[in-house]
Amino acid sequence: MTAQARDPAAPTLPGGFRITPPRTAPGPFVFASPHSGGFCPADLGARADLAWGALHGTEDALVDRLIISGADHGATIIAGQIGRAYVDLNRDPSELDPRLIDDVPDAPLSAKVAAGFGVLPRLGGGGLALYDRRLSLPEARDRIARIHTPYHAALAELMAAAHARHGRAVLIDWHSMPAQAAGGPTGPDVVLGDRYGTSCATRLTRDLRTAFERLGWRVALNQPYPGGYSTRIWGRPDDGFSAIQIELNRGLYFNESTREPGPGWSRCVSGLQRVIAGLGAGNA
Repeated sequence: MTAQARDPAAPTLPGGFRITPPRTAPGPFVFASPHSGGFCPADLGARADLAWGALHGTEDALVDRLIISGADHGATIIAGQIGRAYVDLNRDPSELDPRLIDDVPDAPLSAKVAAGFGVLPRLGGGGLALYDRRLSLPEARDRIARIHTPYHAALAELMAAAHARHGRAVLIDWHSMPAQAAGGPTGPDVVLGDRYGTSCATRLTRDLRTAFERLGWRVALNQPYPGGYSTRIWGRPDDGFSAIQIELNRGLYFNESTREPGPGWSRCVSGLQRVIAGLGAGNA
């Protein structure tokens, strides 16, 4: 059975994302999980022999479920539903890969594009090629217009609404990292990315680090994930907008072989509930 034949059900909402409103008084926090989606539309046109892991291995599976308690503490949650192989919501829309897409305008390549992970990735899980064809520039721009643009327009509306209510808005951009990429059993459990101290107040980074360390989790700062596109565009503390990226080691909660919750799932959910409750109370 091919990878695409086993895709989850198609999203029911236009734009390919889901918004969960707060279940209590709205606070200044917006939680985002751009890579938690697993549906890849048929027009992806990936290689017919592509394995499931190659197509879906870079997704942040189940992260949207891990953070759902944010809604109980005033956070609005926006989660992508489209697989990262189709379009990467945490890339600049200008990050087009000329090795994959025809007629890309000449421009310096970012490190992510050069590595094969632009806004339309050339490579998937395990560094395997996603395509045995090239994409046209109109095809690439159409994907961005249908999926990337609506997601970021919705995120902008949520951030603007939080800012209007509270005079500030804080984006927590949630992600996951493969256990091996995190350094194996001795690597960090969490990486906090605040763009080297520029995207949010030092206190937020410090308090989050303390909250995670109280759980007994190992925490790293900015290495190897300082924060991506969303953290960069919303990390403007002088304007009342702050952002921090949180990468969770999948070994905490996930079985990467079966792609199901692992033995640490309940403990991870409980720990994140404590961290998120602290955020909502202003003491994390």
